Amino acid sequence: MDATFKTVGKPPGATPATAWWRSVGLRQIRLACGLVLFAYLLSHFLNHALGNISLDALQAGVIIHAGFWQSFPVAEIFYSAVTIHGALGIWALYERRQFRWRAIEPLQLVLGLSIPALIVAHVVAVRLGQNLFDIDRSYPQVFYGWITSPLRTWSMYLVVLVSWLHGCIGLYFWLRLKVYFKRVAPYLLAAAVLIPTLALLGIFQGKREVEAKLASPQWQAANLNETRLGTEPQQQTLGDLTDQLLIGYAALLALVLAARGIRQVVEQRAGMINLAYGDGRKIRVPTGLSVLEASLRHRVPHASVCGGRARCSTCRIRITSDIGNLPAPSAREAFILSRIGTGADPAVRLACQLRPTTDVAFVQLFAPQVTSANAHASQPARIGQERYLVCMFVDMRGSTMLAEKRLPYDTVFIVNRFLDAVSQAVIASGGQPNQFIGDGELALFGLACDPQTACRQALQAARLIAENIDALNLALAHDLPQPLRFGIGIHGGEVIVGDIGYRDHMVFTALGDAVNVAARLQDMTKSLACEVIISEEVCTTAGLAGDALPQQDVAIRGRAAPMNVRTITDAKVLSSLVTSDMVSAL
Repeated sequence: MDATFKTVGKPPGATPATAWWRSVGLRQIRLACGLVLFAYLLSHFLNHALGNISLDALQAGVIIHAGFWQSFPVAEIFYSAVTIHGALGIWALYERRQFRWRAIEPLQLVLGLSIPALIVAHVVAVRLGQNLFDIDRSYPQVFYGWITSPLRTWSMYLVVLVSWLHGCIGLYFWLRLKVYFKRVAPYLLAAAVLIPTLALLGIFQGKREVEAKLASPQWQAANLNETRLGTEPQQQTLGDLTDQLLIGYAALLALVLAARGIRQVVEQRAGMINLAYGDGRKIRVPTGLSVLEASLRHRVPHASVCGGRARCSTCRIRITSDIGNLPAPSAREAFILSRIGTGADPAVRLACQLRPTTDVAFVQLFAPQVTSANAHASQPARIGQERYLVCMFVDMRGSTMLAEKRLPYDTVFIVNRFLDAVSQAVIASGGQPNQFIGDGELALFGLACDPQTACRQALQAARLIAENIDALNLALAHDLPQPLRFGIGIHGGEVIVGDIGYRDHMVFTALGDAVNVAARLQDMTKSLACEVIISEEVCTTAGLAGDALPQQDVAIRGRAAPMNVRTITDAKVLSSLVTSDMVSAL
């Protein structure tokens, strides 16, 4: 049995550093900065939650919080993240041409852009007050300001909810395609609800304690003096600065919106272009839109699992018209195309990144009905995901000769019994039978476990397959001229798993180098006269002793360098190699 699958991996000649650099785009930078800001938010909210204990606990917590975030180089990283994340948010407002993708995306953008306006007064009073006038404000002084101006209280309650919701939406977009997201989602949801609730309650309790302490002249003298609150001129200066920053920020947003309008006029005057789909549909759009944006604007179904963030390749298209006038791929687009093995084909592009300036004809490579933009909501485990799996190919030897001497139904019966024996061994070991190709089977290990366990499961399955086939040969001895024989190839590595097919004919399977190599190893069992070939990767990860099996280097079709493998003439010898410790860990 032979099988051909598309290789997913690094582009030829790419070093790890080069591959990493090509993978970085504006969205990855914004995500990294957002994670820094979310970590600060989490730390600050946990500090707020100490108000449920006492005001003194709040004060003790803020010393630790401020000591960490104001230390070098943490402060440099934090303020750089604030600047970059904010600037990229403004850029996203200008760059985004299509806001009808999903309601949650424009909501996240609006929430993010509203945060500076909501926190500017607090930042100016606390941080700039200290930097400019050495005013030592902390929780008692902030709560006192809220007491004298109740509107500030509701403003800060609002900013807690807005900033937390903005951060959680960003985390959701980042984590939703991760293989472990479904498993950890309930815990993340509990934390997402509990943390801001405790923070708001802590703020409320701290404010109540300050209100009670206001009756004490001694407390007022110690906490509400000019050193803590600033003089009237200083407060006036800080108030004026707050107003100026708010006006400046509003002017910046207005300028961005005006720039969007100017761009639209310029693009329309620059001319319209035609986008022709493979099904005969044609739309006319202004230059500047990406192909995906154009599809969504005109309500043309277009697959996009990641929502146009260049984090997947489901929106990719094949250009069928002249490619000479297309803009060159960005570094991020080139990286994604290289990862899926199409980097050398200039006709394959990502629809979310390609912004054509001339007429373009193309065909979509993924059916929109299969991988819609919100497909993750209904089947999160069946979208294309990259993960480590161990792939096992098992093939029955001599099936052609068997079919020549038997009735078709008899042959099908024997092949099914063979596949039953193989599948039972795979399932008993913790794997999943995946594809049945003629008289062969592809099994996957590691869909719900770590790589070491997956490798051990595959070795266990190979042993059980040999035992099951022996039992089957004994049961069919009266009906078989010679015992059934088999070949097994096992290899592990990073693959893409997801639904492949057309409409109602979908198959959940794996694509990648590990699948290719496992198929090649299975095929090589014929020429090497053995039952099982296992890659060194699987043996090492499983913890198999280095001298447990004979080793040799073999040439793998499609690979430049030879691969070190272990060959097993009789699969039943794995009984002594798959130790009791390994079996108990499965």
